[in-house]
Amino acid sequence: MATIKIKQVKSRIGAPSDQKRTLNALGLTKLNHIVEKEDSPALQGMINKVRHLVKVVD
Repeated sequence: MATIKIKQVKSRIGAPSDQKRTLNALGLTKLNHIVEKEDSPALQGMINKVRHLVKVVD
């Protein structure tokens, strides 16, 4: 499977609690933190939910 690198680019402060929990599920805890995950439809949905807070890095 392909992997995706996800970077948190905006703060979670002021975000709704469901988006904060989504960031936690992705493993993103701090600003500019990068995690590498296996690509899946569930992961794509989580990225889509917080797309204004994260960036997919190549």
